Amino acid sequence: MDQLPLTAVPEAAAPLAAGSGCHGGRETLDAAARAAGKSATMDKLAADYPQGPHDQPQSMCPAFGSLRVGLRMRRTATILSGSACCVYGLTFTSHFYGARRTVGYVPFNSETLVTGKLFEDIRDAVHATAKPEDYDAVVIINLCVPTASGVPLDLLPKQIDGVRIIGIDVPGFGVPTHAEAKDVLAGAMLRYARNEAESGPVARPRQMVDGERTVALIGELFPADPMGVGAMLAPMGLALAPQTPAREWRDLYAALDCEVAAAVHPFYTASIREFRAAGRPVVGSGPVGLEGTEAWLASIGRAAGIPDSVVDLAKQRVLPAIRAALANAPIKARVTVSGYEGSELLVARLLSEAGAEVPYVGTACPRTEWSEADRQWLEARGTHVQYRASLEQDVAAMRDAKPDLALGTTPLVQKAKELGIPALYFTNMVSARPLFGPAGAGSMAAIVAAQTKGRERFSRMVSFFEGVGTPDGAGYGFKDKPVDPPGFRDRQRKLRLAKAKAEESVGT
Repeated sequence: MDQLPLTAVPEAAAPLAAGSGCHGGRETLDAAARAAGKSATMDKLAADYPQGPHDQPQSMCPAFGSLRVGLRMRRTATILSGSACCVYGLTFTSHFYGARRTVGYVPFNSETLVTGKLFEDIRDAVHATAKPEDYDAVVIINLCVPTASGVPLDLLPKQIDGVRIIGIDVPGFGVPTHAEAKDVLAGAMLRYARNEAESGPVARPRQMVDGERTVALIGELFPADPMGVGAMLAPMGLALAPQTPAREWRDLYAALDCEVAAAVHPFYTASIREFRAAGRPVVGSGPVGLEGTEAWLASIGRAAGIPDSVVDLAKQRVLPAIRAALANAPIKARVTVSGYEGSELLVARLLSEAGAEVPYVGTACPRTEWSEADRQWLEARGTHVQYRASLEQDVAAMRDAKPDLALGTTPLVQKAKELGIPALYFTNMVSARPLFGPAGAGSMAAIVAAQTKGRERFSRMVSFFEGVGTPDGAGYGFKDKPVDPPGFRDRQRKLRLAKAKAEESVGT
């Protein structure tokens, strides 16, 4: 496809480039994006990913979610457009998580941003990258500043020599969490693939079996979980379609060709919309624990039109094994759960069914209809469910509940250990284990037992190191608690106020 003429490239809105940049604050950036013609984009993000009782959960840059999805796909190139510091951080994080893939970058300055030259540079980069012998798709992601400046990725060509071009805006001031940013790209790819399939023949997915009825799982899962879910579905004559987010482009066609879509991670709003547009029913929750598995299999059976007798057979195959796994690995502990993966409610259900007391579960993700069954089940058992949970809420709940074990984010784990409470990082230690079926039913008991055994040891450590490493007692070489010189803090406060007033007077 020919490149767009230069006259078609609109100029970006100047106020952001001349103003405070990416540190201008949510309201400033949102207003700039709308002034630059991005109102529809911002409205759509606000509808798909509503914010909670506070502005935004504390987590890494949301764009990492979209970057992660693109980097995990075969024959897919990913290009970032944003401030250099943001791109450096995202690239570092992607390689820290083992991406081993090149991340493209289109740099800019105030001149190229304001004049529209940045869009031309992005377009040139896309044309240089879109080689059909190398890629099926090229993804270009606008970060905060290009989004707020109105850089129009929708004006990029939809394909170049057969290579699909997908431009998305993933601003930190519009997408609350990196988990939901996965859905921004996954949904955009599903929409593109659905339009392709509706327009004519598409490439045949790998390992596709003609006439096979499948269930498409929505959400990133522990690698063994899909195999376990597939075994549960087999007695009903169902198999698993490729997961969403997908690993290669043609998997998207196979996912959309499913009989039922299962939103095991309930925040994939845009992806669910595409499955529904393709005429596929969507089922929430997941096959977790005994009651959860029984209810989920029944929901899948109803959505797929499977006779009750066949669904009962599937239940008879798997439920006794789950019951036995739970009985053999009981959990006798008080546990709080928090995180930003989207599976927090499912983990809390599993812990509760295994015998744990779960007074609190917090998730950075929003409340959607796809997690309603889990919320109702947990609240009926006395668990407080907090959507869009902040770190402060999670810490306050942990302090109040005084659990034997706290599952949560890194800062929560740090605070828990300071208080002498055993704690585990949810993402690396909990999400890295099976969750569904018999394997999931027995996965948590050993780790909970191992961690709760150490509570007495934590208490001794807290007592031994009391006062060490805290703000007033940090550092080496002090025999006594350091004491500030008289009037020191007051003088420093006055100096800070005088400096701020001087900067304000000269307009800096």
